[in-house]
Amino acid sequence: MANFLILNSYFILSSPSAIFRAFHRKKFRLAFAPQMPRGKSSNSASNNSANIGFEAKLWLAADKLRSNMDAAEYKHVVLGLIFLKYISDSFEEHHAKLVAGEGEYAGANLEDPDEYRAENIFWVPPAARWTYLQNSAKQPMIGKIVDDAMVAIERDNPRLKGILPKDYARPALDKNRLGELIDLIGTIGMGDAANRSKDILGRVYEYFLSQFASAEGKKGGQFYTPQSVVRLLVEMLAPYKGRVYDPCCGSGGMFVQSEKFVEAHGGRLGDISIYGQESNATTRRLAMMNLAIRGIEADLGEEQADTFRRDLHPDLRADFVLANPPFNDSDWFRKDDDARWHFGLPPRGNANFAWVQHFIHHLAPAGMAGFVLANGSMSSNQSGEGEIRRVIIEADLVDCMVALPGQLFYSTQIPVCLWFLRKNKAAGANGEKLRPASRWRDRRRHTLFIDARKLGRLVDRVHRELSDEETQRIAQTYHAWRGTDDPLRNPHSEVREHADLPGFCKSATTEEIAQHGYILTPGRYVGAQELEDEGEPFDEKMSRLVSELDAQFSESRRLEQSIKASLADLGYG
Repeated sequence: MANFLILNSYFILSSPSAIFRAFHRKKFRLAFAPQMPRGKSSNSASNNSANIGFEAKLWLAADKLRSNMDAAEYKHVVLGLIFLKYISDSFEEHHAKLVAGEGEYAGANLEDPDEYRAENIFWVPPAARWTYLQNSAKQPMIGKIVDDAMVAIERDNPRLKGILPKDYARPALDKNRLGELIDLIGTIGMGDAANRSKDILGRVYEYFLSQFASAEGKKGGQFYTPQSVVRLLVEMLAPYKGRVYDPCCGSGGMFVQSEKFVEAHGGRLGDISIYGQESNATTRRLAMMNLAIRGIEADLGEEQADTFRRDLHPDLRADFVLANPPFNDSDWFRKDDDARWHFGLPPRGNANFAWVQHFIHHLAPAGMAGFVLANGSMSSNQSGEGEIRRVIIEADLVDCMVALPGQLFYSTQIPVCLWFLRKNKAAGANGEKLRPASRWRDRRRHTLFIDARKLGRLVDRVHRELSDEETQRIAQTYHAWRGTDDPLRNPHSEVREHADLPGFCKSATTEEIAQHGYILTPGRYVGAQELEDEGEPFDEKMSRLVSELDAQFSESRRLEQSIKASLADLGYG
């Protein structure tokens, strides 16, 4: 259906000659994505955001131009310009092909928007092209010039309507610094084919989002989930085909990583359909830009809306739910007779189990959910939360729990956990329609616990990241337990058969969980890591260590006497 809508809107907007050329050149890449070669995801730690090179240098330069402007405002200034540079680069590259007029482009009209739409390239009016903006960067009216450019782009590209920032002319924005920022961004190629293949824009955009989240501190968590956490969620859930839903999508990181996952594992971008919702208008615009620069089609509803007050996708039953809802939110809207509260009425003072029940409500019969919650959700018994958790566990929905290390998030230093729910845990229950699942084990009345609190490394004084190797270790452990020995989604797994590993992972029955009072904290189940047996009896080992300590004391006394003698020879004895 999504493919039909893309084609249908194209035919309405396009001229006959452009349509003919599009079919002749076998285009419509968004609608009919080609089969991509299977690739091996890099496991190098160099992929961490702490080691990404030029993005950091660009950020330092851009941040220097920020001066005293609040990070929350400045991010829209910078990210809007980065978006504009990208679509202008893409436009100019195709414009150059039309100017050359060779082969299939002979006789093409350079200023016909349909010539660009046929290649899935945004049409950029003359006054919005980067060369025009950069030539005007030193003019005192540069703010209005940029605003006019944004208005023109939205006017000529309905898909972008209402998502671009248009307040560059405001008096509070220093126009000299704005001009310098335009010059700075102008030094980086983003939208041409060579840079698109390297995902230059995606890397810059994602890095800037993370840095703005860090600069904003707690508020940054409202629009950004750290990349290593998103990557772990996606790798574990493996959204290979079907409907993907995030009801609190922030800047769209879950969707971007899902598309990357599909590409990396040899799938087609059209194999997943994306649905989302965001309550903050400016954050929703960030998400729309984030998706647009990657050519990702998504249904985020007609406008921003609070998920609990107005569910924009009431009839959606998703194959995968990926989410990072606000932690322990006490300021949320509750309707007591809401159909979503199937497992119990969530307390007004904490929305954690309102979110959990919302996710379950939107799962398809064979659907799966992976989401982030505060650690308290695993053990809290306040205001009926323990009873709701018990009912969900007894309904056999909890597939896996992962305890994460602290300091992963910009918005909080407290450790968090990942929940994974599955509607049907029977062997092969998810069927061949969505994924090759015939080898899925029967995991009914079982839950996997993973304690990853000791993993990760500090990338700066206050922030920690999981490396690619650690992400793969956790994901492969889950896949081996679940029985997903599917080469499309886990082609290089080093973990083929599940085995409980003390201190790291444990498969527990629902009866065992009940004995622990329905508490889901992994540390209760995985136990302590086994120490390597050195094969030396304790008494013998103590005698050896005491003997070594006596020898070290003797050597210390000898050195002390030697130093005193040397000082005496110098007249200081």
